[in-house]
Amino acid sequence: MSRVPGPAAAAGAGATRGAAGSAAADGLLSVEDALGRILRFVTPGPTEVVSLDDALGRVLAEAVTATTSLPPWDNSAMDGYAVRSADTRLAGEAAPESRRSLEVVGEVAAGVAPTVRVEAGSAIRIATGAQLPPGADAVVEVESTTPLGADGSAGPRGRDATGPLPARILVHRAVEPGTNIRRLGSDLRAGDVVLEPGRAIGASQIALLAGAGIPRTRVHVRPLVGVLATGDEIRPPGEALGDAGIPDANGPGLRALVRRSGAEPLDLGIARDLRDDVLERLRGAIDAGCAAVVVAGGVSVGPYDVVKAAFEALGRVDVWRVAVQPGKPFALGVVERPGRPAVLLFGLPGNPVSGLVTFELFVRPAIRSMTGRRSLFRALDRGLLLDEARTAPGRRAYLRATAEREPDGRIARDSSGRVRLRLARGPAGQGSHVLSALADAEALAIVPEATEIHRAGDPVDLLWLDSE
Repeated sequence: MSRVPGPAAAAGAGATRGAAGSAAADGLLSVEDALGRILRFVTPGPTEVVSLDDALGRVLAEAVTATTSLPPWDNSAMDGYAVRSADTRLAGEAAPESRRSLEVVGEVAAGVAPTVRVEAGSAIRIATGAQLPPGADAVVEVESTTPLGADGSAGPRGRDATGPLPARILVHRAVEPGTNIRRLGSDLRAGDVVLEPGRAIGASQIALLAGAGIPRTRVHVRPLVGVLATGDEIRPPGEALGDAGIPDANGPGLRALVRRSGAEPLDLGIARDLRDDVLERLRGAIDAGCAAVVVAGGVSVGPYDVVKAAFEALGRVDVWRVAVQPGKPFALGVVERPGRPAVLLFGLPGNPVSGLVTFELFVRPAIRSMTGRRSLFRALDRGLLLDEARTAPGRRAYLRATAEREPDGRIARDSSGRVRLRLARGPAGQGSHVLSALADAEALAIVPEATEIHRAGDPVDLLWLDSE
């Protein structure tokens, strides 16, 4: 069962100063308490075996053990000549030809097992990645050799190792045993655990699995997460708005966040401000196999806020209000099912910015836990917020921010490594309805509960929105 690994992991060590604790003074839950109550209900979902072509973005459900060593045999790191290092001991630019001349007795290409042995005074031409022939203990790179014909005529030094096999070579430098050799198992050995469970699979992990001789692996099934927008005024994007309509930004935005968190989103449409409409769509999502449902809007205390009542009709509401800004109205419904994992119902504020913040803080870690990930939270960074900001007392503020850039495009940091931040679209862009500032934001700057006025240039913790 997932647990909250402390306030620093949940929201940042620097973000827990002041009023952070088990609950805020006015009865609001702290971020850490709310997250703890959510994660205690989360259990990683079922697993399945997939091919490597289908493994990208999935999360390993078990440790993976290499079935082959890598490299599987000693091989050459260079195009050149496999030699006995002792035969090059007297070689050098000024050495007589007799001290640096070796007979070329064959060659070995990548993918072909060597059939000739390197004896004293001989060399074998070898390609990069080709298996080291018996008798050799080093490889002289082709750049340090000069080819000689059968008549003793010298070809151009440092030519590429192609074309007719020379009769002999001159070696221009001494090499030590092991030079330019990749040893058997120097990367990994058969039987080694190459990846641990809970690791997300990216392109480099797929390459590692393939190199370890593993064609398929067991991963967690992506959970199905329903997304429901609510509101009589909400219209699908592109439809006529009429006299009092507004396009639905929450549904498409939240479905994108669900997918980026590692789950499969299920579009539940737009519910009217009617308890029974919301309730019917929630039941449909549960019947469809959703592990969770994210509902946007209808969780405050107005006359048309019916989501909490719908949650209570299906199960119980475990979390109601949280000490964050924006996003105080947040609800967690828990639908218990005997012998099966509970279905979590997340009620987010209807304002898109508030919905993003509460999704980032509470829904994303829950989804990542459902997918079997070990790492649930975004990494913290340190910053300087260069704008003044006024925040609600007793609530931890998450402000949309952008990073200043150096002329070459790198993120600007001060001498202590702190990111130089500006409020996205300035102070006026921090309203919970300002979608343009949300689109510009690269990070969330965290202002502690006890701070009502953040002075320009004061330090903040920050969460990068596009980080893992």
